[in-house]
Amino acid sequence: MAKILYLVHRLPYPPNKGDKVRSFHLLKHLAARHQVFLATFVDDPDDRQYIAKVRDYCTELYVGELQPGLAKLKSLQGLLSGEALSLPYYRDAGMSRWVQEMAQAHGFDAVIVFSSPMAQYVKHAQGLQRGGAAVPVLIDFVDVDSAKWADYANSRSWPMSWLYRREGRQLLAFEADKADKAACSFFVTDKEVALFRQLTPGRHAAVESLCNGVDAEFFSPAEDRPSPFPAGQLPLVFTGAMDYWPNADAVTWFAAEVLPSLRAQWPALHFHIVGRSPTPAVQALAGEGISVSGTVPDVRPYLQHAAAVVAPLRLARGIQNKILEAMAMGQPVVAAQSCVQAIDAVDGQELMGAAEPADFVRALSALLADPQLASRIGAAGRARVQASYSWDAHLAGLDRHLAQAMASTETQAA
Repeated sequence: MAKILYLVHRLPYPPNKGDKVRSFHLLKHLAARHQVFLATFVDDPDDRQYIAKVRDYCTELYVGELQPGLAKLKSLQGLLSGEALSLPYYRDAGMSRWVQEMAQAHGFDAVIVFSSPMAQYVKHAQGLQRGGAAVPVLIDFVDVDSAKWADYANSRSWPMSWLYRREGRQLLAFEADKADKAACSFFVTDKEVALFRQLTPGRHAAVESLCNGVDAEFFSPAEDRPSPFPAGQLPLVFTGAMDYWPNADAVTWFAAEVLPSLRAQWPALHFHIVGRSPTPAVQALAGEGISVSGTVPDVRPYLQHAAAVVAPLRLARGIQNKILEAMAMGQPVVAAQSCVQAIDAVDGQELMGAAEPADFVRALSALLADPQLASRIGAAGRARVQASYSWDAHLAGLDRHLAQAMASTETQAA
């Protein structure tokens, strides 16, 4: 049993948004095998109630308070220091001291970083060397965050476009440096791995894909689960944290470009936007044919009783947990083509891909007109998730690198 320092940018519970789903299952996986020393932030006051739950998985826990408004102001220090703004955003003197104290008191066997800005704390964990050998580091970048900022820049005007492009450049330099020094770094798909290598030519960092999973036992249909929808309604459902820009962009685009044509054919159709912290722009969508729920105690009833689930994400890449969860619930999913391509599933048989508004209208109309087709695709999607997306199976790849890194360190220290 090893002593693992686990650095996470957001409290990994509850698993109600993509990054927290992944970071929680990684925490759960590590805690079953090792002693976990977790350093993380609370950036939503509602999440404070879950600190005790997270503590149950940890030998020691440090939770920093992160107020997004103040953190944004603090991040501007990066303009003076020349670093990525994401680094001062997540910089906390108390966390730095805690990491150093834990390293000196316990002597970590390895450090696992979740999300690139948290790699700035690794230096504080290296205060106690194991026999002269550096403590091995594994980094779960998840996605190429620097590329996301570049994508955002393309959809904004100056000066935000300039600021986002700068963030992309500076964060990429930081990511590349940390990846060079890590025993291995991970991205959620082979496509993200290829993108990182393309953006960092001439470097030879150890980089692999570490796929997302889904708890198909939890996300499964149940006969006794009541519907949250009125009788006679044809509900279309989107799930996700609604203060996340790609999600807000997706539902706004869908409501404007796709929904009117669908409702002209299917007047009973109703678009349900289900997820925490909807922005004012998302809340403004509520009205005829659209509901915005905000936080719900359990997303499964909304998924189970939907006529179909949509994921029209234009700015997000990689494997989307929201899609896997809907597939696990046995529901037909129509998603952006880029998201479908990231999933090991057959387009048109286990889920449906769409790019333009007309593609979404065509795919959803086919599902609404033929319930048997919808049922077949939903059942095939659930079978695909059960066969290909177990968390433990995917995280075994991290276990292998963790064991190798620790064995190499012990050899150097001998």
